[in-house]
Amino acid sequence: MPPIDNDTGKNELKSRIQQLIDSNQVMVFSKSYCPFCIKVKDLFKELQVDCNVVELDLIEDGTNYQEMLLEMTGQKTVPNVFINKTHVGGCDNTMQAHKDGSLQQLLSSNEAYDYDLIVIGGGSGGLACSKEAAALGKKAMVLDYVVPTPKGTTWGLGGTCVNVGCIPKKLMHQTAVLGTAMQDARKFGWEFDETVKHNWETMKTAVNNYIGSLNWGYRVALRDKNVNYVNAYAEFIEPHKIKAINKRGKETFYTAAKFVLATGERPRYLGIPGDKEYCITSDDLFSLPHCPGKTLVIGASYVALECGGFLAGLGLDVTIMVRSILLRGFDQDMANRAGEHMEEHGVKFLRKYVPVKVEELEAGTPGKLKVTAKSTESDEIIEGEYNTVLIAVGRDACTDKVGLDKAGVKVNPKNGKISVNDEEQTNVPHIYAIGDILEGKWELTPVAIQAGRLLARRLYGGSTLKCDYVNVPTTVFTPLEYGSCGLSEDRATELYGQDNLEVFHSLFWPLEFTVPGRDNNKCYAKIICNKLDNDRVIGFHYLGPNAGEVTQGFGVAMKCGVTKEQLDATIGIHPTCAEIFTTLDVTKSSGGDITQSGC
Repeated sequence: MPPIDNDTGKNELKSRIQQLIDSNQVMVFSKSYCPFCIKVKDLFKELQVDCNVVELDLIEDGTNYQEMLLEMTGQKTVPNVFINKTHVGGCDNTMQAHKDGSLQQLLSSNEAYDYDLIVIGGGSGGLACSKEAAALGKKAMVLDYVVPTPKGTTWGLGGTCVNVGCIPKKLMHQTAVLGTAMQDARKFGWEFDETVKHNWETMKTAVNNYIGSLNWGYRVALRDKNVNYVNAYAEFIEPHKIKAINKRGKETFYTAAKFVLATGERPRYLGIPGDKEYCITSDDLFSLPHCPGKTLVIGASYVALECGGFLAGLGLDVTIMVRSILLRGFDQDMANRAGEHMEEHGVKFLRKYVPVKVEELEAGTPGKLKVTAKSTESDEIIEGEYNTVLIAVGRDACTDKVGLDKAGVKVNPKNGKISVNDEEQTNVPHIYAIGDILEGKWELTPVAIQAGRLLARRLYGGSTLKCDYVNVPTTVFTPLEYGSCGLSEDRATELYGQDNLEVFHSLFWPLEFTVPGRDNNKCYAKIICNKLDNDRVIGFHYLGPNAGEVTQGFGVAMKCGVTKEQLDATIGIHPTCAEIFTTLDVTKSSGGDITQSGC
């Protein structure tokens, strides 16, 4: 890069260098081959002090950095060392400062910050990170504030998963599974004459009581670990300083040496007339005070299919409006099979339509709404009446109103997501990010917990272990559950080419379904093997009961690099659904019959 000769360029570079100095306890401008630089870096390593290093010979405009540092400090040589915004100088000055104790004094001036670590966001990842940091002897704080939904719904500590995600979703899914179990029970000889009906209020109260106990448990756990919990909305005003606004509007200011962003996501609205006024999202559904009645679910995400599935399982009239494909990002073969099962069990799908307007016909609990929708393939307009409209078209990262521009953190303007390196570090060295707000990473609770815990151990416990985002097992709790680990068939084909893959698959009929005589050969198992690597399993897919329990164990096997030969050599547990993976022998390419006739 040529020398900068315009004032704008020089000012930008100066502020970039100043930000690095301001944002890091120890900042070293270095050259990777310089023995004096290596000596200084080794000193900080011995002192167990994190130092941020910019290798001027490895960056494109290193010469300009060196010129600007000369202008700013009067020193052109490297290393050029800064501690807590104070210019120390080169190698000799740093070593002398270490010898006479002034280096230690400069380092300890870091205690001017209120906290070692402030975590913004009290979800699963933020809580795990803050508790681990406190357990490692650091002064930690968590700020958490739930902005109410347009319907006024709010909740306690614990984030999406606990309050309006995995936990209530699984409990309501279980409610629907019990409904199916009662239908099956008669075939197994259970006799009950009275009409069986579901009470929404009883279920909602029970689920919310359990969630309330979890909220309380999280608060107690933070107190026990000496983490300061503040129920306030955090916003950066400087790289090391935040403003916290509580629900009464009172402002308090806090500083920290390091920050972790764990703000998560919230449901996206449609941006059409009536969406925020009359529709609900998953943020509202789980504490809805009344049964939703006839429901239109808009979206094809896992949230849409899971919610639509359990509402239908409670006996409600459910329609799902789908713009294009089901479960984008998941294996499409599996997604379509899960959708077909829902359709066969009473869920109606309105495919290739998007809503354009929602109007209220009658107020009430529930009231009556009119939805106008347009075909994605023609000018056709349709209308329908529903009691409840649930929007589940995806989620947006909560990063736009936390002052990240004041801290200098770069955000993808299209989706609000944050890019981090493999240490979960943002472009601002003392600010880290975990969980659903990360660009290109899994949006799953256990991933955020693992990343948060390991981050704290690296920052404060001398650990080097990083979060592994590969082969993460997950489950979609549709009425027929779908578990997966590794690559989808579509993605594996894209990466390796069809000729280098062998896909083994089979339909099956769970023994539990045989006596009730339902869903014969509707469950499905599939593994994708890499022929170039000893038939290693690179994709695992299961559609059937208890998918999470089945997939978890195979997730461990995939972490250990399981091959088809090893699966074949494993003895299955009979009679179970999971044993199908030990006997798969039909390949997709052969076109062989995969229906099962018995055990």
